[in-house]
Amino acid sequence: MTMRLLLAALVWGGGTLAATIPKALAQEAVNIRGTIRSVESAAVRVETRDGAQVTVALPEGVPLSATGPFSLADVKPGMVLGVTTVRRADGATVAIDIRPIPETARQGLSPWDLAPEATMTNAAVSGVVEAASSRSLTLTYPGGTVTALVLPETAMSRAVPGGRDDLKVGEAIFIFARRGADGALTAARVQVGKDGLKPTQ
Repeated sequence: MTMRLLLAALVWGGGTLAATIPKALAQEAVNIRGTIRSVESAAVRVETRDGAQVTVALPEGVPLSATGPFSLADVKPGMVLGVTTVRRADGATVAIDIRPIPETARQGLSPWDLAPEATMTNAAVSGVVEAASSRSLTLTYPGGTVTALVLPETAMSRAVPGGRDDLKVGEAIFIFARRGADGALTAARVQVGKDGLKPTQ
């Protein structure tokens, strides 16, 4: 059951039940991708990819990383990656974004909003195959396997230690945020671009 359906079921019987819903359930997860337009002590204003302007609160201590280089040369068997893929017209599964993630991250396959009909696979590398015009990664997670083509245009990066000093006007930014019942956005995790590298995610 989705969060919206769960909330609808809880409040369907009347307004008295709404007060019993935990605050965490009343918050919607939102991925924000765009360019920093202004930075304040406790907030950042972002122009999103569709041209909207949003302000996101930055709580004290929110995890904030910068973006560093990563390539297939860095990939080792058993490494856990987050790989966003799309299905090409010919049926091939193509990676559009690859990044290492913590080994403790939950592994599996789920929809992802980086591109239309994209899928995110969090899984361990079980094979790398080199071909004349492309390379492919085989990713294995509990209950499944995905093989994805890696093309020259596939974005690859990694999160590296960062801080609020990395929040600069004009830099690309990715924010995993929560939207409260009042519509306000609060960052739960932030990654900002650095040295020309963008956090696509």
